[in-house]
Amino acid sequence: MQEMTRLAQKTRWQWRANRSSGENHWRAQLHILLVPLAIAVFVAVWQAVVWLGGYPKFILPAPMDVAASFTTAWANGSLWRHAQATLRAIFAGLALGVSTATVLGYLLAKNRWLERLLAPYIVASQSVPVVAIAPLLIIWFGAGYLSKMLIVTLIVFFPMLVNTIVGIRGVDADLRELMRSLNANRWQTFIKLEIPAALPVLFGGLKVSVTLSVIGAVVGEFVGAEQGLGFLINQARGLFNTPLVFVAIFALVAIALVLYGAVSLVERVVSYQ
Repeated sequence: MQEMTRLAQKTRWQWRANRSSGENHWRAQLHILLVPLAIAVFVAVWQAVVWLGGYPKFILPAPMDVAASFTTAWANGSLWRHAQATLRAIFAGLALGVSTATVLGYLLAKNRWLERLLAPYIVASQSVPVVAIAPLLIIWFGAGYLSKMLIVTLIVFFPMLVNTIVGIRGVDADLRELMRSLNANRWQTFIKLEIPAALPVLFGGLKVSVTLSVIGAVVGEFVGAEQGLGFLINQARGLFNTPLVFVAIFALVAIALVLYGAVSLVERVVSYQ
């Protein structure tokens, strides 16, 4: 009798486990299908608005017009050429801005006196819109690559700086006491405690920074540039080539999504280690 009872319980557990596994598999498949379904709905609504409104191509192009413009721009190499210029500014500005903000943020988090000294200047620099500073950078450093990199650096600096300060200061005081009781030096505390504890906040700042970097690059290219997706938008707008404007905008969206996804992937990999 006891054997039959244990067998029945084991059968129920297996059934529940199989059911839970099946539900998780179904949910995973549903999540995968949601993205193409949402894109299909968006394109269908877009096409319906064009049909019902009867808009001309230079006001609101149909999805097929944008697809044809994308094919042309990709075939003649202009889209990739301009995208490369924007990506160079984004990556260089991100590298400089994130590294500088992380180092300075750590110093400010560890030194209250230094924070009180520099905080007014940092806040004041962020109170001025990047659009207002961009023309000055173009005048000082020219319309080339350097000015775009500096604009991206400025726009990603502040969120990364704030997140670094918050992350380092958010480390549990009891854990710091534990490291001191183990006679850990500053380097050991930094590597084994502060960085792991602050990583979630640091990755949050990095996610914000990578999305803002796209905005910074485009702002610089709007103000003055000879190439880049922002320059392409300005050029297409002047020629009333609205489908090409949409192509450049979607390219910028794709870049932002890829950068955000890459940071999320690295965060997931680091979190599991």
